[in-house]
Amino acid sequence: MGRHKLKKFAQNKERAYIIEEGKPLYDNIKGNWRKEVFKNDNPIVLELACGRGEYTTGLAQVYPDRNFIGVDIKGDRIWKGGNVVDEKGLTNAAFLRIHIQNLANYFEAGEVDEIWIVHPDPRPKDRDAKRRMTHPRFLNIYKELIKEGGLIRFKTDSKELFEYSVETLVQEKVQLEAVTFDLYESDLMEDHHGIKTRYEKQFTELGHKVHYLKFRF
Repeated sequence: MGRHKLKKFAQNKERAYIIEEGKPLYDNIKGNWRKEVFKNDNPIVLELACGRGEYTTGLAQVYPDRNFIGVDIKGDRIWKGGNVVDEKGLTNAAFLRIHIQNLANYFEAGEVDEIWIVHPDPRPKDRDAKRRMTHPRFLNIYKELIKEGGLIRFKTDSKELFEYSVETLVQEKVQLEAVTFDLYESDLMEDHHGIKTRYEKQFTELGHKVHYLKFRF
């Protein structure tokens, strides 16, 4: 492991708002996010596979009365989000370093109010279908953790993944609230407050359309 990455991981260990293996809260955070991390009773919003946490930190600035948690396994990416937390002095943004399939070990049923899934890996190969973040096995996890009626938002530039996701959601009989194959030409732009991930900026510069939907169980 390179020296720069080791330095980033060392900084992550010093940041109390980054929950990861080896820290005291890691094994006891389930059901305790509001009490132990945020010190308030505000709604909890997750950004899954958050990467650099552009939505975690961006939305935290837009909605100071909500708590935002970016979830990802990549510590060096979370480190970048942590830099924004520090620079902006955010007290309503945190990160959890885990694999997404283990979410139920870190949140109680109904503890989560809203979920964002922004430009996840499209997993285009058929053999990887179970790893797509709108596959039924993941939907079942979200359904367990999110409060009744809680909103889930999904955004991607992959038309194939988006079509798969819409088909899956219809099959699972969830309540689709909105669907667009071209976010930037729709009336749903306000949902995103102009926030773009690093990859989204690259995709849109190449002319890719951004697809977006939101649903509830």
